Amino acid sequence: MSLAVRRLGPGDVAAFRTMNRLFGEAFEDPDSYASAPPGDAYVEARLANPEFVALLATMGGEPAGALAAYELKKFEQERSELYIYDLAVAEPHRRQGVASALIAWLQDHAAAVGAWVVYVQADPPDLPAVALYDKLGTREEVLHFDIPVRRP
Repeated sequence: MSLAVRRLGPGDVAAFRTMNRLFGEAFEDPDSYASAPPGDAYVEARLANPEFVALLATMGGEPAGALAAYELKKFEQERSELYIYDLAVAEPHRRQGVASALIAWLQDHAAAVGAWVVYVQADPPDLPAVALYDKLGTREEVLHFDIPVRRP
């Protein structure tokens, strides 16, 4: 089966919802991706934003994987970084190059927009993700902190 990767854009609301379902299933976290789905206008606005990258990979016309990334424009130099926020491959399509194809697409896009790096975080227990990212890039050990929003 041939693998195809495409960037979602305006008018791709149904494909966006497919991407979210795939994330929910792959991460075994359907509540985060399906309990309060964004409205069509919100999705259209995200898909129209050039700094948001939503990719859907298909094999034989079936959803195989998805990637969501953000271009972060830097202030210290005229450059940007691409942050992979979510990357998932559907169970039947794992170990078939889907994740690598999604990342390769993003690397090409990063070059086209003048980004200097693509980066991603992985949780240590997620051994397949850690192994993939070790193969593709340089590991940096960092700490991640969730700081709550102050609400009145």
